Amino acid sequence: MVALARKTLLYEWRRFLPAMVAIGFAGLLQLLQAGLVLGIFGSASVYITGSSADLWVGYPGTQSVNLGRAINPDLAMLLHTDPAVTRVEPFYWVDADWRGPRGTGGESVFVSGIDPRPDALMFSQALPPALRARLREPDAVIVDRADISKLGVRVGDSAAINGQRVRVVGVARGLRALGGVNVVSSLDTARELDIDPVDAGRPTYLVARLRDPGQADVVAARLRGRGGFGPYQVWTASDFARRSVLYWMLDTGAGAGVLFLAGIVFLVGAVITSQTLMGAVAGSAREYATLNALGVGVAKLRWVVLEQAFWVSALGLLGATVLGIAIIALARSQDVPVVLDAPITLACIALAVGLAAVSGLVAMRGLRRADPAALLR
Repeated sequence: MVALARKTLLYEWRRFLPAMVAIGFAGLLQLLQAGLVLGIFGSASVYITGSSADLWVGYPGTQSVNLGRAINPDLAMLLHTDPAVTRVEPFYWVDADWRGPRGTGGESVFVSGIDPRPDALMFSQALPPALRARLREPDAVIVDRADISKLGVRVGDSAAINGQRVRVVGVARGLRALGGVNVVSSLDTARELDIDPVDAGRPTYLVARLRDPGQADVVAARLRGRGGFGPYQVWTASDFARRSVLYWMLDTGAGAGVLFLAGIVFLVGAVITSQTLMGAVAGSAREYATLNALGVGVAKLRWVVLEQAFWVSALGLLGATVLGIAIIALARSQDVPVVLDAPITLACIALAVGLAAVSGLVAMRGLRRADPAALLR
């Protein structure tokens, strides 16, 4: 029966081609949606994933890294007293207004004040040492290469942030933010750009490196709740990154819309694929009726249909994989945030195979016409 399913697909491929295209297209859409969701919402945690800090200290209840509030800088003393901590740095977050030099109007930007030393923690994976060393220059800033045209500047140009002059000394990749434009500066420059009369000069976060990153959970639990420094909370880098992504995916409502769209894609793909398979089964009704007359039971014929659905999904996903690799490569070359990992890819493949299985079960209804009596008509 398995050989029959394969031979049917081989000689009747034109009947099954629309089903292959439908399931491949549905699988491709699911995969691209998942990649875009992870890429877009993952950019909310670029400050964490692009850095090498093991612990983050911020204001209690902070739901996302971009929603931080100023904390007591004396918390650095608390971190230094723990023997597991080897390095502590402040991180300044300044919500600011950008004014370009060529009449581009205002633009909302997020200024990230970091330590410009080569071995610093913040953005250690996004900024090479030679580039971050340029931040030592007075009023120097770095922007993502995908945002430089939006800001209306080129490398070497000057602009104004919160009414103060800055100069673009370089561009980097992997700095794009969710909901705004990231601008990276030194700690000193960020302090000068912070016009908040209450919290100016106070860091938004403190980040720390541990001797053993594997002990991050233990050290974070040990540091929580020590009084005398005002309100604060300690997160491991992985927990804080996940917290930021989940906030944007679930609490803002954007993720629910994407999940709803994914459900629509699955439903439409199931309808199209099942109808195509039903048409193919109906077109082979006389052949199935002949097999039934020769003693092949309906149960075995159903397995043939399921085998056909499996091969249709396999061939459709093969074509979708080739096309998906090309699309993702094109998207990344244009700085479109697309992130895929093995679990998400396997989940999308499982959904596509499930789509084919559901379609095959629906297509079994076409076997009602595989009655040997139909051969006498």
